[in-house]
Amino acid sequence: MAQNLSTAMLNHNDLETVKDAAPAYLLLTDSMVANDPDDAETNRVAASLYGAYTGVFVENPARSKRLSQRAFEYALHAACLDYPQQACEIRTMNFQDFEQFLQQRGKDDVPTLYTLGASWAGWIQVNSEDWNAVAELPRVTAIMQRVVELDETYQHGTAHIYLGVIYTLLPPAAGGKPELARNHFERAIAISNGRNLTAKLMYANRYAKMMFNAELFNSLLQEVINADPTAPDLTLLNMLAQKQARQALAHADDYF
Repeated sequence: MAQNLSTAMLNHNDLETVKDAAPAYLLLTDSMVANDPDDAETNRVAASLYGAYTGVFVENPARSKRLSQRAFEYALHAACLDYPQQACEIRTMNFQDFEQFLQQRGKDDVPTLYTLGASWAGWIQVNSEDWNAVAELPRVTAIMQRVVELDETYQHGTAHIYLGVIYTLLPPAAGGKPELARNHFERAIAISNGRNLTAKLMYANRYAKMMFNAELFNSLLQEVINADPTAPDLTLLNMLAQKQARQALAHADDYF
């Protein structure tokens, strides 16, 4: 049931309807976890729902921190349930042991790894003023790199989008890797056959802006706006991408 709730949200084509209904979904998922707290799959779904809701709809910084913390805790608990001898200390183990843990994972572990990485990234984003939180970013990078190695098509190539964003957090002079980011964005677009509009949105907002490439910026955003947003498990996020693309184009002259 929890998985069906997640699917229903992702396939809906009206942002406001999901925004109004989602809090009830979240509380229902909380009750499912409370009923069986040691079910890893339910914890993963709860982490995904809270992460998606926070990333799409929550603008208040205090609420974002609270809800992303809940998503991250669910994801951490799911990983701990799946790998009790290793993942329960995943934030505090030394980085060499962390990398070894990732190398021991196989394709069947991708859902757990991806949910953990996505929730961790969301938590870091809303706590970006805290350097202790930012210091955990290399672990998120390593997780998403491992997801790409194991199954780059998972969630329509979204792990590539995370890596693209990570590699454009800093300008090239400070260690950013825009060309590597470009490769990841383009790979996400190819994997989804262009249906994952978030990939094009991030390609424009992160890479094209960083490189001051107005032509690429405008063309990518126009492609997002003109696309059919309906796609399995992508419709809601595509609707959001189109909304944000229109906003970005309206302010393009302020940047270029």
